[in-house]
Amino acid sequence: MTPTPVALADAGPVTDRLLDGLATSIGDRGFRDTTVADVVRHARTSKRTFYEHFASKEQCLLELLRRNNVDLIAGINAAVDAESDWRRQIRQAVDAYVEHISARPAITLCWIREAPALGAVARPLHRQVMQDLTDMLVTLTSSVGFRRAGLDPITPPIALILLGGLRELTALFVEDGRDMSGIAGPAVVAATALLGPH
Repeated sequence: MTPTPVALADAGPVTDRLLDGLATSIGDRGFRDTTVADVVRHARTSKRTFYEHFASKEQCLLELLRRNNVDLIAGINAAVDAESDWRRQIRQAVDAYVEHISARPAITLCWIREAPALGAVARPLHRQVMQDLTDMLVTLTSSVGFRRAGLDPITPPIALILLGGLRELTALFVEDGRDMSGIAGPAVVAATALLGPH
Protein backbone atom coordinates (compact mmCIF):
# COMPACT_ATOMS: atom_id res chain seq x y z
CA MET A 1 0.00 0.00 0.00
CA THR A 2 1.34 3.44 -0.96
CA PRO A 3 1.66 5.82 1.99
CA THR A 4 -0.55 8.86 1.95
CA PRO A 5 1.49 11.90 0.84
CA VAL A 6 1.91 14.65 3.39
CA ALA A 7 0.59 18.12 2.67
CA LEU A 8 3.14 19.75 0.38
CA ALA A 9 2.95 23.04 2.21
CA ASP A 10 4.26 21.25 5.33
CA ALA A 11 6.95 19.24 3.57
CA GLY A 12 9.62 21.94 3.27
CA PRO A 13 13.21 21.17 2.29
CA VAL A 14 12.68 17.45 1.65
CA THR A 15 10.01 18.17 -0.93
CA ASP A 16 12.28 20.78 -2.50
CA ARG A 17 15.10 18.23 -2.75
CA LEU A 18 12.80 15.67 -4.34
CA LEU A 19 11.53 18.20 -6.86
CA ASP A 20 15.09 19.27 -7.64
CA GLY A 21 15.99 15.59 -8.03
CA LEU A 22 13.18 15.12 -10.53
CA ALA A 23 14.17 18.26 -12.41
CA THR A 24 17.78 17.06 -12.64
CA SER A 25 16.73 13.65 -13.91
CA ILE A 26 14.38 15.18 -16.48
CA GLY A 27 17.31 17.25 -17.74
CA ASP A 28 19.48 14.12 -17.93
CA ARG A 29 17.04 11.46 -19.16
CA GLY A 30 13.64 13.00 -19.83
CA PHE A 31 10.55 12.32 -17.76
CA ARG A 32 9.54 9.01 -19.35
CA ASP A 33 12.89 7.39 -18.68
CA THR A 34 13.18 8.83 -15.18
CA THR A 35 12.45 6.45 -12.32
CA VAL A 36 11.75 7.11 -8.66
CA ALA A 37 15.20 5.61 -8.02
CA ASP A 38 16.71 8.36 -10.20
CA VAL A 39 14.81 11.03 -8.29
CA VAL A 40 15.88 9.82 -4.86
CA ARG A 41 19.49 9.32 -6.01
CA HIS A 42 19.68 12.96 -7.09
CA ALA A 43 17.82 14.07 -3.95
CA ARG A 44 20.11 11.95 -1.73
CA THR A 45 17.21 10.34 0.04
CA SER A 46 15.21 7.10 -0.04
CA LYS A 47 12.23 5.71 -1.89
CA ARG A 48 10.44 5.53 1.43
CA THR A 49 10.93 9.28 1.87
CA PHE A 50 9.73 9.85 -1.68
CA TYR A 51 6.49 7.97 -1.06
CA GLU A 52 5.94 9.85 2.20
CA HIS A 53 5.71 13.00 0.07
CA PHE A 54 4.35 11.88 -3.29
CA ALA A 55 2.03 9.05 -4.31
CA SER A 56 3.80 8.64 -7.66
CA LYS A 57 6.38 10.02 -10.05
CA GLU A 58 3.51 11.70 -11.91
CA GLN A 59 2.31 13.53 -8.80
CA CYS A 60 5.86 14.73 -8.19
CA LEU A 61 5.98 16.02 -11.78
CA LEU A 62 2.71 17.89 -11.41
CA GLU A 63 4.00 19.67 -8.32
CA LEU A 64 7.25 20.51 -10.10
CA LEU A 65 5.33 21.94 -13.05
CA ARG A 66 2.95 23.85 -10.78
CA ARG A 67 5.86 25.52 -9.01
CA ASN A 68 7.63 26.18 -12.30
CA ASN A 69 4.63 28.05 -13.64
CA VAL A 70 4.17 30.00 -10.41
CA ASP A 71 7.81 31.07 -10.74
CA LEU A 72 7.29 32.00 -14.41
CA ILE A 73 4.33 34.24 -13.62
CA ALA A 74 6.09 35.84 -10.66
CA GLY A 75 9.15 36.53 -12.79
CA ILE A 76 7.15 38.18 -15.55
CA ASN A 77 5.13 40.28 -13.10
CA ALA A 78 8.33 41.44 -11.39
CA ALA A 79 9.98 42.35 -14.69
CA VAL A 80 7.19 44.47 -16.14
CA ASP A 81 6.97 48.15 -15.21
CA ALA A 82 3.27 49.02 -15.40
CA GLU A 83 4.11 52.71 -15.92
CA SER A 84 6.23 52.07 -19.01
CA ASP A 85 5.13 52.46 -22.61
CA TRP A 86 3.03 49.46 -23.63
CA ARG A 87 5.57 48.33 -26.21
CA ARG A 88 8.30 48.35 -23.58
CA GLN A 89 6.09 46.31 -21.27
CA ILE A 90 5.67 43.67 -23.97
CA ARG A 91 9.45 43.49 -24.38
CA GLN A 92 9.96 43.23 -20.63
CA ALA A 93 7.43 40.40 -20.38
CA VAL A 94 8.93 38.51 -23.33
CA ASP A 95 12.48 38.92 -22.00
CA ALA A 96 11.40 37.57 -18.60
CA TYR A 97 9.71 34.61 -20.30
CA VAL A 98 12.80 33.83 -22.37
CA GLU A 99 15.04 34.11 -19.31
CA HIS A 100 12.83 31.67 -17.41
CA ILE A 101 12.60 29.01 -20.11
CA SER A 102 16.30 29.33 -20.97
CA ALA A 103 17.14 28.36 -17.39
CA ARG A 104 15.02 25.18 -17.56
CA PRO A 105 14.39 24.08 -21.15
CA ALA A 106 13.86 20.40 -20.28
CA ILE A 107 11.19 21.27 -17.70
CA THR A 108 9.54 23.63 -20.18
CA LEU A 109 9.45 20.94 -22.86
CA CYS A 110 8.12 18.40 -20.36
CA TRP A 111 5.29 20.80 -19.49
CA ILE A 112 4.39 21.33 -23.15
CA ARG A 113 4.87 17.85 -24.59
CA GLU A 114 4.79 15.22 -21.84
CA ALA A 115 2.37 16.51 -19.21
CA PRO A 116 -0.63 16.34 -21.60
CA ALA A 117 0.13 12.62 -22.09
CA LEU A 118 -0.69 12.08 -18.40
CA GLY A 119 -4.34 12.60 -19.35
CA ALA A 120 -7.01 13.38 -16.79
CA VAL A 121 -4.59 13.55 -13.87
CA ALA A 122 -2.80 16.54 -15.44
CA ARG A 123 -5.87 18.30 -16.85
CA PRO A 124 -6.78 20.33 -13.73
CA LEU A 125 -3.23 21.66 -13.45
CA HIS A 126 -3.10 22.50 -17.16
CA ARG A 127 -6.39 24.38 -17.01
CA GLN A 128 -5.37 26.22 -13.84
CA VAL A 129 -2.02 27.27 -15.27
CA MET A 130 -3.56 28.48 -18.53
CA GLN A 131 -6.15 30.42 -16.50
CA ASP A 132 -3.38 31.94 -14.37
CA LEU A 133 -1.37 32.92 -17.44
CA THR A 134 -4.46 34.37 -19.11
CA ASP A 135 -5.29 36.36 -15.97
CA MET A 136 -1.72 37.62 -15.88
CA LEU A 137 -1.96 38.89 -19.47
CA VAL A 138 -5.31 40.58 -18.78
CA THR A 139 -3.82 42.28 -15.71
CA LEU A 140 -0.64 43.35 -17.51
CA THR A 141 -2.62 44.84 -20.39
CA SER A 142 -4.84 46.72 -17.92
CA SER A 143 -1.82 48.71 -16.70
CA VAL A 144 -1.27 52.44 -16.78
CA GLY A 145 1.00 52.17 -19.82
CA PHE A 146 -1.65 50.38 -21.87
CA ARG A 147 -4.46 52.66 -20.68
CA ARG A 148 -2.39 55.75 -21.48
CA ALA A 149 -2.11 54.49 -25.09
CA GLY A 150 -5.88 54.02 -25.25
CA LEU A 151 -5.57 50.23 -25.52
CA ASP A 152 -8.13 47.83 -24.10
CA PRO A 153 -7.01 44.85 -22.01
CA ILE A 154 -6.56 41.63 -23.94
CA THR A 155 -9.59 39.34 -23.91
CA PRO A 156 -9.14 35.83 -22.49
CA PRO A 157 -9.69 34.10 -25.88
CA ILE A 158 -7.04 36.25 -27.57
CA ALA A 159 -4.71 35.67 -24.61
CA LEU A 160 -5.11 31.91 -25.10
CA ILE A 161 -4.28 32.22 -28.79
CA LEU A 162 -1.14 34.17 -27.94
CA LEU A 163 -0.12 31.71 -25.22
CA GLY A 164 -0.78 28.67 -27.42
CA GLY A 165 1.37 29.98 -30.23
CA LEU A 166 4.16 30.91 -27.84
CA ARG A 167 4.09 27.46 -26.23
CA GLU A 168 4.41 25.71 -29.58
CA LEU A 169 7.24 27.99 -30.74
CA THR A 170 9.00 27.36 -27.43
CA ALA A 171 8.68 23.59 -27.80
CA LEU A 172 10.12 23.68 -31.32
CA PHE A 173 13.12 25.74 -30.17
CA VAL A 174 13.84 23.38 -27.28
CA GLU A 175 13.43 20.25 -29.43
CA ASP A 176 15.80 21.66 -32.05
CA GLY A 177 18.35 22.76 -29.43
CA ARG A 178 18.18 26.33 -30.67
CA ASP A 179 19.14 29.45 -28.74
CA MET A 180 16.02 30.38 -26.80
CA SER A 181 16.66 34.09 -27.31
CA GLY A 182 15.46 33.54 -30.88
CA ILE A 183 11.92 33.36 -29.52
CA ALA A 184 11.99 36.98 -28.37
CA GLY A 185 11.67 38.70 -31.76
CA PRO A 186 8.69 36.73 -33.07
CA ALA A 187 7.01 36.83 -29.65
CA VAL A 188 7.29 40.62 -29.46
CA VAL A 189 5.96 41.00 -33.02
CA ALA A 190 2.99 38.71 -32.38
CA ALA A 191 2.14 40.27 -29.02
CA THR A 192 2.41 43.79 -30.41
CA ALA A 193 0.10 42.89 -33.30
CA LEU A 194 -2.49 41.30 -30.98
CA LEU A 195 -2.32 43.90 -28.22
CA GLY A 196 -1.75 47.07 -30.18
CA PRO A 197 -4.12 49.44 -31.97
CA HIS A 198 -6.54 47.88 -34.46
